[in-house]
Order: sequence, then structure tokens, then C-alpha cells
Amino acid sequence: MIFWVWIPLAVPFLAAPAARRLADALPPRPAGWLLAATATGLAACSTAALGLIALAGALRLPFFASLGKLTAPLDALPAWLGFPAAVTAAGLVALTVASLVRAARRHLAELGAARAQLGPATGELAVLRDQNPDAYALPGRPGRIVVTTGMLGALGPAEREALFAHERAHLLGRHHLFLAAAELAGHCHPALRSLRAPLAFALERSADEYAASAVGDRRLAARAIGRAALASRVAAPRPRAVLAAAAGPVPRRVAALLDRRPATGKARARGARLIGAVLLGCLCVSAASAIEAAADLHGGIETAQGETGR
Repeated sequence: MIFWVWIPLAVPFLAAPAARRLADALPPRPAGWLLAATATGLAACSTAALGLIALAGALRLPFFASLGKLTAPLDALPAWLGFPAAVTAAGLVALTVASLVRAARRHLAELGAARAQLGPATGELAVLRDQNPDAYALPGRPGRIVVTTGMLGALGPAEREALFAHERAHLLGRHHLFLAAAELAGHCHPALRSLRAPLAFALERSADEYAASAVGDRRLAARAIGRAALASRVAAPRPRAVLAAAAGPVPRRVAALLDRRPATGKARARGARLIGAVLLGCLCVSAASAIEAAADLHGGIETAQGETGR
């Protein structure tokens, strides 16, 4: 266990740089799925590793050893390392849980306040009387496309349709769940915080492509996104968990919509496959190491219980 348990804690530092390049190397939709899955999986594995370290140290204490019916010292970790590592791991797990609960409560409160501001649902589109241009997709049952009167005035009719299609894509794809997964993963491991930005970019690009397909004009979709971003230069107060067409690196998104060349050439495709393989490899190694550490700890507990000779 002493070797395997540390791997899930180190792997995210290797996976994060590859993940940041993945958003550019893959098409937006698969990039979003792989980034969200990688963040969630690595967060779960690293948290499990901390839990195993804490448990191994706790079982060295007489009280917990008696609960586990241990008749011999547990040797999953060296004596000089077991207790300090267990105390540190237990503290980190407690901080992680508290941080996750706070983040989840804050997200739910922000979404609840935003929905309360809209009043009863009377359709997909909700218009707020506000001169500050803004538009975003508000998840819920039902999901709403929220737009201010300022944003409606800043765009032409065709551009509004492209904007609405973009926000509709976020609702249909349930992109807020992807973003929430990355947000919570960042509370589990500091290296995973850097995955939120590339994931948000991939989700916005996916919605951009949906909007371009819906209106049948990539230049119109690009113009709508660019004008919406220029109109909403002042950041509007909105829930952190929602996605908006005017958010993120808009120039890169507009350039991608206007680029009619094939999305991937041979070299680009090879690079995308390589980066994807690296991320999946990191996830597999992290999961396998956590499982192996758990198996080693279980074997050590059985040995300490005197059950190996049975």
C-alpha cells in the first residue's frame, strides 16, 4: 500500500496539463465528455487514497484496532509515517467534505435565487427588464433561457435566434452538470481546478456549433456571439454554475466558427488521440492504484486479525 496509495494523489498533476490541451485537440463534444469524466474520476481516486491513508493510520490506535478486532500491529504504512500521514489525510478529507458541502449549497442557493427572480415559468424564454445586456441558460425543471431587455436591444432578430439556440444547447446537453462536476473536482484536488476553464471552453464551443447548425449560418452564429460579448462588457451577476454565450475566450470561439477548414487533419488527429490516450491512461492508472492500495490494506487487516492462516 505504501507505494500504490500515493499514485492517485500525484497523477492529477500530470493529467491537468494534457487536459488543458485537449479542448483544442478534440472536437468540442467529446472533449467536454472526456474532461468531465477525467476530472470526476481523478477526484474520486485521490479522495479514496486519502481515505485509505487515514484508515491505515487510525487502525494503529488501540480504540480503532479493537473495533477492527486486530490482534497484531497493522503494517500497511511504516510506524514513523502512519500516524502523521493519517492525521494529515483525515484533515484533508474533512476539509474536502466541508468544501464540497459549501460549494453545493452555494450553487443551489444561487440557482434558487435566480429562478425566484424570474417568477413562475410561462415558457422557455424569460425576459428580465434590465438595461445591462446579458443572456444565459438557467437549468432546472423546466430549464429557462434568460435574457435581458438590454441584450435583446443589442442584437438583431436573426442574431437573437442564434443566441437563443446557443443557450438552448446548454439546456439540452445539461452542460451545467459537466461544469458542476469540474467545480466539485477542484475542491477534491488542487491540480484539478485548472480543468474547469478548458471544460467551460469545450462546452461553449459545443453550444456554438449547435447554434450554427440550428440557424444554418456559421457567420451569423459567430456575429451573434461576438456582438453579445461586446454588448455585455460589464460582467453581470449570475449564478456561477450557469453558462452564457458571452462568457469565456470569445475571440477564439468566433475564429473557430469562421474557420471552414476540416476540424482535424492527420497530424491533428494523431495529437488528439495521443492526448486522449494520456488522459485515459492517467485515469486508469489512478483507479488501478487506488484499488491495489485498498486490496493491500484489506490484506494487511486480515493479517493483523490473524485470519491468513485460516
